[in-house]
Formats: sequence, C-alpha cells, structure tokens
Amino acid sequence: MTHPLAVAAAAASAALGVRVASRRGWLPGGSERWERTNHAGDPVTLTEGLSLAVGAVAPLLLVDPAAAWAVGESAVAGALDDVDGRTDVKGLRGHLRLLRNGELTSGVVKILALVEAGAVSVAWSDRRSGRGLGAHTLAGAGLVAGAANLANLFDLRPGRALKVFLACGLPLAAAGRPAAAAVVGAGLVVLPDDLRGRSMLGDTGANPLGAAVGLAAAQLLPDRGRWMALGVVTGLVLASERVSFSAVIDRTPVLRAVDRWGRA
Repeated sequence: MTHPLAVAAAAASAALGVRVASRRGWLPGGSERWERTNHAGDPVTLTEGLSLAVGAVAPLLLVDPAAAWAVGESAVAGALDDVDGRTDVKGLRGHLRLLRNGELTSGVVKILALVEAGAVSVAWSDRRSGRGLGAHTLAGAGLVAGAANLANLFDLRPGRALKVFLACGLPLAAAGRPAAAAVVGAGLVVLPDDLRGRSMLGDTGANPLGAAVGLAAAQLLPDRGRWMALGVVTGLVLASERVSFSAVIDRTPVLRAVDRWGRA
C-alpha cells in the first residue's frame, strides 16, 4: 500500500465515506455547528474539512505515522478554531496582539499546535530516515507549520486553497511522498463541492492540507531546500498581513483565470 496511487485511492475512499456520513447528519456537535456563511453571503458547510482530514489520516496511519500525526493534530487544532474560535480577530497579528494583552485565543492555541505538529512529525521522519536531528529539523518543522497556516490564508474563495496545494502536492505524490498522495486523493473528492460553493475547508481542512504538503516537501528536500522553502512560505505568510491575496489575484489576468476556473 506504499504506492502513491494506492495511498491516494484509500484516502479518496475514506473521504467519500465521511462525505456520505456528513450528508446524513452524523456529525460531532450537530450539523448547525459546522454551518457558516461564505464570502458571497451563501450558507456553506465546513464538513468538507472533516472529510479531507479523516480521508488523509486513514491510510497514513499505516504507511507514514509521522504524517498522520501532522495531519491529525493540525485538523484537531483547526476544528477547535472553527467551532469555538473568535470570528472578530483576523490574522496572526491580531491573535498575537490579544496574547500580549493577556487573552489566549483559540487562534493562538492553533498556532502552537501547528508548531508542535511540525516539530514532532519532522523529527520523527528524520529519525526514521536516518537523517538525524539538527537545524534542518527546525527548518522542516517551520515549513510544516507555515504551510498549514498558508493554506488557511488561501481558503478565501471556492477551490483556491485546494488548487494551490494540490498543484504543489501532485509532484510530491509522484515522487513517492505518502502525505502528499493522501491529501491529493482526499482533496480531489471534496474539490467539486468546494468549487460550487457548497462547502469549504475551514481551518479543519486547510490546516492539514498545508501540513501534509509541507511535510512531504520537508521529507523530500535536502537541508538547503528546506530553508529555501521555509523562506518562501514565511514571506507569503508575512505578506498576507499587509497585502490581500485576493486583490493581487484579481489584478493579474493569468492568476484570475486559474483562480476562477471550475467555479459555478
């Protein structure tokens, strides 16, 4: 079951099973807790994120436990923020400002969980592969946490986060990285409803999507490559505090066309 196609197929099957269960109302906390309003003011469900997370974790438990840890913990942290998080606080800066004032938000808890998920999963992977621990492990941990956060920043329009991270995940899956293969398989199952604006990833799905692709990249890249990838991801996260990704995409014809492809 280590072949990428087998991992992707298993993840797709598990994600489809969760989608069926969610449509029948078998949801933790009831369906209303997972309902939100999207950017266009239409009602959507966040159960897509559950489908992607559970679908990806299922095969990874067997073939890459470190990746299962990264995906699972980032999904749980994202679900906490989706269900009980504050909606009036935006961006990393907003959560850190409240933390300085003595208020611990679910967003800060999520950030700490993503950092821990990255550290544990990369250290676990490096030890299993014989790579050993060192500064490169810290770079990999930052890459996982940063990619998880970055995916959430792209999840502002139908299909956007999935398009970006599936495009990054496909070559990593082809290179034999199970984490990437798992989210590609699960992501392709939830993509149609996401594009139609019927559901969205939310933090529950976006965080594990990014974490899986980030870990797959960390597992494949050499030490210098990890640092370079971390620099790119960090730059994009910091840029998002000052620049609207949506505005940049809308001003760039090629990006706008790709971004709108497949939407209802």
